[in-house]
Amino acid sequence: MTEEQLRWNKMWDLWAEEQAESPYAELMTYQSEINNGGHDQYFANVENSGDLQKEMSALETILSATLEANLKEAYQAYLILEENEDDEEAEEVLEQCDDVFYENEEEINRALEEYASKLEL
Repeated sequence: MTEEQLRWNKMWDLWAEEQAESPYAELMTYQSEINNGGHDQYFANVENSGDLQKEMSALETILSATLEANLKEAYQAYLILEENEDDEEAEEVLEQCDDVFYENEEEINRALEEYASKLEL
């Protein structure tokens, strides 16, 4: 394995042990949850296991304007679905927000690669 791969793996190990630095830990959670079930899963899981507002505030410090606006739009749609789970427009907005995330995921990977590159092996 290359040194870069070792650092990348160490970063995810730190995240799993809840030892990764903020806002990278939150960014890793965000990416992991979106890739496993979209924004809907991200909001539901973080809301059930932690402080969603704190998580989102941390993300706002690291996301680009595009992804930050996307996160906020997804959250508004999520809140609408919490009130009315049959709201098709809100469901569509969430799906579109997932698409925007995937279209810009390389930006998240670059931020995580930068963090990983600073880790001591």
